[in-house]
Amino acid sequence: MSWIKTIPFDEASGRLKTLYDRVTGPGNNVDNIMMVHSLRPHSMEGHMALYKNVLHHSGNSVPKWFLEVLGVWVSSLNSCGYCVEHHFSGLQRLLGDEQRGLAIRAAIEVETPETAPLDPAQVAAMEYARKLTENPADLAAADIDTLRSVGWDDGEILEINQVCAYFSYANRTVLGLGCSTKGDILGLSPNNSDNPDDWGHR
Repeated sequence: MSWIKTIPFDEASGRLKTLYDRVTGPGNNVDNIMMVHSLRPHSMEGHMALYKNVLHHSGNSVPKWFLEVLGVWVSSLNSCGYCVEHHFSGLQRLLGDEQRGLAIRAAIEVETPETAPLDPAQVAAMEYARKLTENPADLAAADIDTLRSVGWDDGEILEINQVCAYFSYANRTVLGLGCSTKGDILGLSPNNSDNPDDWGHR
């Protein structure tokens, strides 16, 4: 599941067991990206709080399916197959349009977001995400002005930025520790967006 030791659900105790109980999916499944933190439960807690608040919070106004698109895009740019597979499954579930989702993924795979079935504002967000992921030091105020010019407000720009930043963190966690999808249930997420403390995966 990873290159470092992890503690399985049925061997967990104390703080780790409490956190596992919060993040489990069906059959007490814990995603490997969370289990990889098991030797340091406090870092799992920090990771899950960030993930829940950035991607699965009712305070966001960018559609959740598009936040997932950004996550798949950033993960693809970072060559993180684990996050691509997990979040593409989540994207398909949220979007509810299999063919459109496949077309978005096809555009991502050839790195041409402008060919995806997305509106101009969404394509602009994808271009911002590419620059933030690949050449963050090259960003300038003009890049934010571009996002504003296609209709994103500053709060939505913050959401886009935070989702992209989160996925680069998650990608490096997975890639740096050899985390695999073996044993995971793809596409589950903490869907109760109205309760930031509900981390259960469904």
